[in-house]
Amino acid sequence: MAFSKKVLAISLVIIVAGLLAYFLFINKTFKTKESAFSESSPDSQILTPKQEQIVLPVKAVVARKGDLIIKLKSPGEAVTERKIVMKAEVSGVIKRLNIEEGQHVKKGDLLVVLDDREYKLKLAKQEALRLKYLSELYLEKQFSEPEQEIKGSALEKIKKAKEQFDKSNALYNKGLISREDIERASRDYELVLIETGRKKEEIMASSKGLTQAEIDVKIARMELEKTRIRASFSGIIAEIMISPQENVERGRELFTLVDISQVKVQAKVLESEIGKMKVGQEADLRFSAYSQKIFKGNIRAISPLINPEDKTCTVHIVVSNPEEELKPGMHAEVEIAAEVYRDRLLIPQEAILVRGGKKLAFVVESALAKWRYLEVGLENEEYAEVLDGIKEGELVITEGHFTLAHDARVQVVKE
Repeated sequence: MAFSKKVLAISLVIIVAGLLAYFLFINKTFKTKESAFSESSPDSQILTPKQEQIVLPVKAVVARKGDLIIKLKSPGEAVTERKIVMKAEVSGVIKRLNIEEGQHVKKGDLLVVLDDREYKLKLAKQEALRLKYLSELYLEKQFSEPEQEIKGSALEKIKKAKEQFDKSNALYNKGLISREDIERASRDYELVLIETGRKKEEIMASSKGLTQAEIDVKIARMELEKTRIRASFSGIIAEIMISPQENVERGRELFTLVDISQVKVQAKVLESEIGKMKVGQEADLRFSAYSQKIFKGNIRAISPLINPEDKTCTVHIVVSNPEEELKPGMHAEVEIAAEVYRDRLLIPQEAILVRGGKKLAFVVESALAKWRYLEVGLENEEYAEVLDGIKEGELVITEGHFTLAHDARVQVVKE
């Protein structure tokens, strides 16, 4: 009997302990759900008197209407529009080399001088031969029969032929007749001149070799001029491949002349985005060598061809480079203002928080932080369009709001 009482007492203790544990578990679960509900709903948060006295510093901006610009990003590469490899047009020994690597030169500057003695002698020889033929022609004219005056009928014939040629030339320039037609008109005019004796001196000079001699003199003079190599435009010297006293052949590469006062960036834009590109559009460019600097450019041209491999189109962007910071071959990150949406209510992206999968922001009302759920429209990296939740002119918190509670006291500080 005593044993049965003892068992009954133990059973009662176990039942009481179980009920106590159950009530403790239920209480803990309820508090957890209540806390979760309090965190997920701004209106359910209650500040203690101590919390109400704390004033938190925050930064804020006014929600205003403006233009939202959607930018298109693309990789690109800088190239130069003016770059030539200077070559020797005549052979010879380099007498003077007036350039150094990286040297700035102006258009017309004398850069390289070749030994010109051989070319001077050749020119003198051709000029002497020309004088010989000219003197022979002069003597023959002196002892030939005197020229007879051109009769009136011949002058009329020349006049008509000249008028016909001028008319044909005008039609050719307008694209109304073919090249064969203008050549035929030119031959007819020359035949008239020969018939009337107007081309007598030219024919005699040609038969005596004077015409060819004059051509040879011009060629010799041109070759002499080519021994002095000048800058064809203002730029910078690069990749010098010759030395003083070196003997170079015609066509030998000497150095590179490049102008980088203005560079062109070739951006690769996807086929699906090319319809948003227009000549004259502004572009922002970033280069890894100047990560904190944004260079401004404009679209000059859009390629009419699509690359079949990557389905991109080349967009040519011109960038002013007066300080010569940008070098051909540099990689660029290009941003082009592809779409502009006017008069949209905008707030900065840093003002937007996400809690419970919903976007929200804090606004300042009577020195209190008010929690507002947002309906967001279009966005870019800097701003978001607000469709609902905030009105124009309200003060939106952008810094110091990550740990804010609803109705927390705040003070807006200025930068």
